[in-house]
Amino acid sequence: MAQSLVMTLLGGAILRVSALSTVYLNYVKPGFRPLLIAAGLVIFALGVLGLVQEWRKPYTPKADAGTEQGSVGEHRHGPRVAWLLCLPVIAIFLIAPPPLGSFAAERDETPQPRPSALDAYDVLARDKPTAMPLGEFIGRAWGDANRSLVDRQVRLTGFATHSKKKGQWYLTRMQLRCCAADAFPLKVTVLGVPAPRDDTWVEVTGAWVPTPYDRLPKGTVAPEMRATAVAKVRQPDEPYE
Repeated sequence: MAQSLVMTLLGGAILRVSALSTVYLNYVKPGFRPLLIAAGLVIFALGVLGLVQEWRKPYTPKADAGTEQGSVGEHRHGPRVAWLLCLPVIAIFLIAPPPLGSFAAERDETPQPRPSALDAYDVLARDKPTAMPLGEFIGRAWGDANRSLVDRQVRLTGFATHSKKKGQWYLTRMQLRCCAADAFPLKVTVLGVPAPRDDTWVEVTGAWVPTPYDRLPKGTVAPEMRATAVAKVRQPDEPYE
């Protein structure tokens, strides 16, 4: 009974975060949604089938309660412990773990790869800021032979991460290869404005500070951006890039 109930709850939890909400985006890329829904349906159906079979089993009392007391006691004790398996699944219903934030970003030492030189970036508008992902901004800063970011205003969205250097902080977005287990941070150094609290989602408007990649200090991989405006925003439904 306990095993079937756990399967039913687990299947329901998977369906809740994948089919009935966008919570699954805290853990995997959007393309995994159909697989999660299918897996949730299968697990939920197997759990319900197991519960139905348990309920339909006829009750067969023991012939000699005295001789069977030990085994009956053991049988009753097992399910009581097994019910504890339900607690982690119930916790998923009540407390969904949040997406990775500044804590993970500060402890990930994986360097951001330097993009290769490309000429395929579109020309940016001069009269208004252009919204773009952090990954594109980093690619344009380090890998655009035409230097399309020069004298252009851009608008980036991410969460704040503190920097050890005074007068600057990082605008960060985690990027996934597959799921949250292999996520790594994309960072842009923000200059010219006070740092928000860590994990605060903000929209930053500003311009790239042109710095040749080869002249950066060893280990520095985050391009710099001089901000003109910072606005607090709600966390996007899809928090990763």
